[in-house]
Amino acid sequence: MTRPHRRLLLAAAAAALLPPAAARAAAARLSETDAAGGVREALARGAEAAVAQLGRTDGFLGNPRLRIPLPGYLNDAAKLMRKLGQGERVDALETAMNRAAEAAVPAARTLLVQTVKAISVEDALRIVSGGETSVTTFFATKTREPLTAKFLPIVTRETEKVRLADKYNAVAGKAAGFGLLKDKDANLQQYVTAKALDGLYAVIGEEEKKIRRDPVGTGSAILRKVFGA
Repeated sequence: MTRPHRRLLLAAAAAALLPPAAARAAAARLSETDAAGGVREALARGAEAAVAQLGRTDGFLGNPRLRIPLPGYLNDAAKLMRKLGQGERVDALETAMNRAAEAAVPAARTLLVQTVKAISVEDALRIVSGGETSVTTFFATKTREPLTAKFLPIVTRETEKVRLADKYNAVAGKAAGFGLLKDKDANLQQYVTAKALDGLYAVIGEEEKKIRRDPVGTGSAILRKVFGA
């Protein structure tokens, strides 16, 4: 008998000798391993898609759904300014806001990859059995705060190139004081940072939904096995 055949025979004998509880535990571990692998693959695909789509010229500005507008009252005021022939100034500010978001997004890649690698089996099992955007919710919970810290300096640097940014903060601060604007939107840099992250997680969510709707179409065996069940 050859050595490989002898190893197979020993393995089969050992499995047959396992008590039922141990056999069930082994099956559970395999299931958990699959779940973790599938979730890591889904997270990685979503992260790469989001960074590739948004972290480039017109990633935000050229996307009508994700383009970052002026918030609330200021957006209404911008419409009036356009009617009064001041559209160029408004467009310059909105362009700067979206360009700042596009410049910040690539900084997310490293942290997103680290988050994928560090996912626990417990988190993976919760995600697999969760809703259609549970992968995205996990990402947002784990990364929003540290990514805010990463994005803010980049957004600040980019928006400082446009002198209108200071005027925005002055006007927005007064508007917030009168209750016309949310406090969190009264600072241009913080507002753009938050919107950039909203866009990032929105795209990750879209990718997750695609995977859950058609895991076979992904061409990935592990995604088909985990999300096709």
